[in-house]
Amino acid sequence: MHSSVGALMKQNNKILMLDRKNIPLGWACPAGHIEIGEKPEQTLIREIKEEANLDVKKYNLLLHEAVDFGTCRRGFTGHDWHVYEILDWQGEIKLSHEHKAIGWKTVEEIKQLQLEEVWQYFLKKLNII
Repeated sequence: MHSSVGALMKQNNKILMLDRKNIPLGWACPAGHIEIGEKPEQTLIREIKEEANLDVKKYNLLLHEAVDFGTCRRGFTGHDWHVYEILDWQGEIKLSHEHKAIGWKTVEEIKQLQLEEVWQYFLKKLNII
């Protein structure tokens, strides 16, 4: 098992979602692996910049939990997750090469999306969907 971070970003009652091109496929919140020597907060800031072109200014840890499902492109099943709520950021979202689509989605829209397994789990656990 290795570690990952995820980011829940809300704006005008919508949540920022990404449709991944690579494994794990599906719609997800911005997320990524914690690299050797990185702290979760450093990964959070780096991943949101890479995936959405946004600069994180303020955040809060929502949950820290190990899950034993969710295969990733590195071949691991299971991750030690740090999921943060992003409270303040700067910039405009921009589609990265890693995704098919990016956008702000309502809860009702999210319920209709093919979600990445771990994000379906977290969004339910956080009483969002």
